[in-house]
Amino acid sequence: MTMVTRRETLSLLSALAALAARPGLAQDAVEERVGMTLGQPLPFDPGMVQVKARVLASKPYVPGAVVPQEWVDLTYDQFQEIWFDTRHSLWRETDGAAQVEFFPAGLYNPPVVTINAVEDGRFRPVIFELRTFDMTDRFPDLPEEGMGFSGFRLLGELEAKGQFQEYAVFQGATYFRAIGKGQAYGLSARGLALGTGSTAGEEFPVFREFWVEAADPGAPEVVIHALMDSPSVAGAFTFTIRKGDVTEMTVESRLFPRVDLTEVGIAPETSMFLFDQTNRNRFDDFRDAVHDSDGLLMLTGAGETLWRPLANPDTLGFSVFSDTSPRGFGLMQRARNMTDFADLVAHYERRPSLWVEPQGDWGAGAVMLVEIPADKEIYDNIVCFWRPADPLLAGQEYSFSYRLHWCADAPVEGRVARVRNTRTGARIFEEGRLFTVDFEAHPALGDNPDQLVARVSTAAGAITSTVIRQNPATGGMRLDFTLVAPEGTASEMRADLVRNGAPVTETWLYRWMDVA
Repeated sequence: MTMVTRRETLSLLSALAALAARPGLAQDAVEERVGMTLGQPLPFDPGMVQVKARVLASKPYVPGAVVPQEWVDLTYDQFQEIWFDTRHSLWRETDGAAQVEFFPAGLYNPPVVTINAVEDGRFRPVIFELRTFDMTDRFPDLPEEGMGFSGFRLLGELEAKGQFQEYAVFQGATYFRAIGKGQAYGLSARGLALGTGSTAGEEFPVFREFWVEAADPGAPEVVIHALMDSPSVAGAFTFTIRKGDVTEMTVESRLFPRVDLTEVGIAPETSMFLFDQTNRNRFDDFRDAVHDSDGLLMLTGAGETLWRPLANPDTLGFSVFSDTSPRGFGLMQRARNMTDFADLVAHYERRPSLWVEPQGDWGAGAVMLVEIPADKEIYDNIVCFWRPADPLLAGQEYSFSYRLHWCADAPVEGRVARVRNTRTGARIFEEGRLFTVDFEAHPALGDNPDQLVARVSTAAGAITSTVIRQNPATGGMRLDFTLVAPEGTASEMRADLVRNGAPVTETWLYRWMDVA
């Protein structure tokens, strides 16, 4: 985290004034690109987004425009009857490395979002027109006046040369998501989280305006700028997106709080976890598991690797993992076989993991994990983010940079054995609850359980019957232990395996509450 100086902003203002003085720009005609109408051009500099955010934050918050009520009142089924006509995709007629398609506002996303196309140092607003959308004869006859976009998606040559397909989407509040090669959409990221899980309720900032830079032919990256606003904070974001087997996004954010932000979430992720082997008995479902992510992975500033399996609790769960200068964190999907889910439609085994790699020193704070009770897979009930130890103060400016990896697994050095699975069930012939933790095969782990020592602890209750066994099905090791804890007590557990005095596995963390 870095502070932004006022001198930087004054420099940016001077640069913008010089750009605006360029002759002839305001007189350029409105332009059409494959039927998409673009507004008059204006000079563009990335610093202008930061200036706009600073100016917004210096004034009282004013809500942005929303679409006519008739568009908000559409049913889900009705809204499926309109879609963008791909023949009008922005930059479809060029040899550029990216194309853009658009979503209409309405229903779940009523705010109108301004989207600008940036080329040759100038930007033009993309004009919303119903004629660029297709619709069935069942779609109602609704007014075009006051309508606008809710977001857009990027298309590029992800799987095959010459085949443009969608690989990133920006739509709704500050939500966005992406995929790498061979993946299917799953969890989402956000620009900022405010008050997530708090009793006062959550505030959802909105990306009000985007500037999408045209990508040259063969260019590996696409650059997008976004202006964020909300009652509590304004912000400027730059996303540099590189698609591939792993799609990477370098995110540079500058935040301008209107009020002191005490419950802020940096680099937030939102996912879904309904059930797996730990809570399978709660759901009458043909599948063995249903989730977009199955665990929170953290690499601490001290170099320890932590694995926290996700849960679908009976009541709101809020976990805090304090750290200083974190090296990375994110929600992972480690179940990668179709047989893990037995779902031939949803293909949860193809959902991406999302790893946050901080750039620079983020200082002291905590990775926060919010787990919300859910009874259906349509709900995104898992949120994680970084919360700085100190509040972000009103009138100040803050900078956070990080890299997002939309990947199959986190890009971290595998010095220790990973947790492969967690299972739990009631003991039959003795008191307590049995937990099993499977660790994958790894050279550090070895193949002799007698050379390993289990370190298992709980903040409430007691741990008994600890056993380490080799698991012939995985080639790794299984740790068995029993938790004996009072009913209604939340037990925060911690476990790892040690060989010759050194940890050889990830540190397994879990919270269990016996409500039976």
